[in-house]
Amino acid sequence: MSHNRKVLVLGGAGFIGSHTVVELSAAGYIPIVVDNFSNSKHGIMDRLSKIIGEEIPLFEVDCRDLAALNGIFERLGEVHAVIHFAAFKAVGESVAKPAEYYVNNIGSLAHLLMLMQAHGSRNLVFSSSCTVYGQPDLLPVTEDAPIKPASSPYGYTKQVCEQLITDTVAAQRGLRAMSLRYFNPVGAHPSGLIGELPLGVPSNLVPFITQVAAGLRPKLSIFGGDYATPDGTCLRDYIHVVDLARAHVAAIGTLERDTRETYHHVANVATGTGSSVLDAVHAFERATGLTLPYEVVDRRPGDVEAVWAAQSSSPQLGDWMALHSLEDAMRDAWRWQSMLNENPL
Repeated sequence: MSHNRKVLVLGGAGFIGSHTVVELSAAGYIPIVVDNFSNSKHGIMDRLSKIIGEEIPLFEVDCRDLAALNGIFERLGEVHAVIHFAAFKAVGESVAKPAEYYVNNIGSLAHLLMLMQAHGSRNLVFSSSCTVYGQPDLLPVTEDAPIKPASSPYGYTKQVCEQLITDTVAAQRGLRAMSLRYFNPVGAHPSGLIGELPLGVPSNLVPFITQVAAGLRPKLSIFGGDYATPDGTCLRDYIHVVDLARAHVAAIGTLERDTRETYHHVANVATGTGSSVLDAVHAFERATGLTLPYEVVDRRPGDVEAVWAAQSSSPQLGDWMALHSLEDAMRDAWRWQSMLNENPL
């Protein structure tokens, strides 16, 4: 069904994008990467080729550059589907640099939607986030939970982007879209060849854990130990990045099967289990046999106390469900970090 179908992957050299490229290829699609390498490195493309067994087409373009993005559509001809990952994603940084987040995250999607309409490309999978829920009234979270005021500019850009897709679907016939509301992606490809590659100081928990374990940082800082949770640390729903990547392939399958002319679905992508930051630390220690030095420090601006999903599958994603445990993710993340130490990008 998916033979010879080109899928444009914006931000395809990033953490989630690169893993999705692998799963798209395995499912018989032709992934084409668009990335400006602002949050990745060129060496990822070589590693992707090694995993997949062939070179992946690449356009080195900034998605804020409308003319350059248009040129890609003109070069490719028919584009079966687009997956849009190209966004800044650090909650803390968004509090410090809100304007940059608005221009990049919302502007790049606006450009994409205009070009998809102009070139007749109908299927869009959008990289959204559980941050659209803010601090939910009820846990666990379902897709029909109300959208609360965002706790960070990053979260607000995801809310605006979802609304932009909804408005575009209402204004023009023919766009079929799925917004995937990720919870917390962790882990790495089991080959150890690709994984989360923070440039500078990590803003996510697991790269910080693995860098501390590798001796690159003296200890882990846990932001806030006084939340109203069982152990005082934030609760999150940590999903293995390979499961998350598989969800994007499932989303394209849903868009292909649902032949209605135009719509915008949303789907949570999660495990259905809430784990604390300390749970994650202990899962890493169990998976690797290492002991991790850490200290609890002040809360971080923009962080939500607790958010996890109601289930590890979504009716919007067919028979997809999360398959990997938090310990699986920690084991894979450590393999990636260990191989990176030996063979840096």
